[in-house]
Amino acid sequence: MNIGDLVVRKSYGGDVTFRVEGLEKDKAVIKGTEFRLLADSPLNDLIRVPYEPETNKTRLAHIKANESYSLLQKHRLEQAQRNQAGLVDEWSKNTQTESPSFFEMPGKVLHLDGDPNYLKKSMALYERLRVPAEGHYVHEASMADTLYRLLPRSRPDIVVITGHDGVLKGRQPYDLYNINHYKNSSNFIAAVQVARQYEWHLDALTIVAGACQSHFEALIRAGANFASSPSRVLIHALDPVYVAAKAAFTSVKDTININDIIHHTISGSDGVGGLESRGSYRIGLPPLQDLSTLKVTPAAI
Repeated sequence: MNIGDLVVRKSYGGDVTFRVEGLEKDKAVIKGTEFRLLADSPLNDLIRVPYEPETNKTRLAHIKANESYSLLQKHRLEQAQRNQAGLVDEWSKNTQTESPSFFEMPGKVLHLDGDPNYLKKSMALYERLRVPAEGHYVHEASMADTLYRLLPRSRPDIVVITGHDGVLKGRQPYDLYNINHYKNSSNFIAAVQVARQYEWHLDALTIVAGACQSHFEALIRAGANFASSPSRVLIHALDPVYVAAKAAFTSVKDTININDIIHHTISGSDGVGGLESRGSYRIGLPPLQDLSTLKVTPAAI
């Protein structure tokens, strides 16, 4: 067994594929390739696989991911069509000229991730969805301090705080109400609190926080708009991105459809929940022009 090997766990029926992150005597530290799960496992429970097998859980996640992407694209198109129709109606009341065009300004995302590989996947999806996003790989324990420095400079509309979490195996019997029984929920809470000190209004800054098995209720009480994990389940690596993208492309005049988020994220209502919140998508007039084609007479001395 070597660092970087792909493995599955015999005791779990090979339901999730992991990559070996570290070796410690007769144990390995393993990280999910699709799900935000960091765990350790006895070496004799691991089976090395030559490539990432499509387990039933992985196959369903891929299907759901494609559905979620298609629905986000459909939502964006419908948003543009509604805006166009509204502009035409208003324009026709005041002028006889041709229908107006407009430019879009979706909400900007600041994404902090405790895992560099998941961050890379997340940034690729933001780019694919055309969501303006700034991403940083930050250890969970450093997220609060990092946000304190980044927020005034980045000035995002949406903050994503995610990485690795989980209910600790060593705390038996575990108490799901006790924040000390979670790997990183307290770090996520501290980061949410810093973000809320920067902007207290829930509709002025949308916060998406948490990872696998995170303390959902505590994150919401700390000030998150959306969080994981209501049923303490594993969440997909890209679930926080889908929530952020939905917020980025929902009009400032509308509330984000929580049912869409719950039913269209890969983990569903067991993995993600949240509060009624406004979107951060805006349109502008007139349309942005190609400045290289403008003929301008300079007026300044």
